[in-house]
Amino acid sequence: MDKNISPVIAMLTPGILNLLMENRSINLDEASALLYHSQLYKTLEDEKTKVWRLGYPLLYDLLEEELTTGKITFPEEQ
Repeated sequence: MDKNISPVIAMLTPGILNLLMENRSINLDEASALLYHSQLYKTLEDEKTKVWRLGYPLLYDLLEEELTTGKITFPEEQ
């Protein structure tokens, strides 16, 4: 992981994890496993993708899409 992106990811992950726990009625360990083993998280770790700019609510939606369909549809850059 790029050292420059680590603090940004650290700020985004609590929000994503909280939404996972609330909406899926799961504990922190289960939410963490879902997030940290996802393709979305791998994409988030790559600073070049700039996915972190989407913010945690939209990142959560993308993660739910991945968990439900196995795919992620990233929004077009505006």
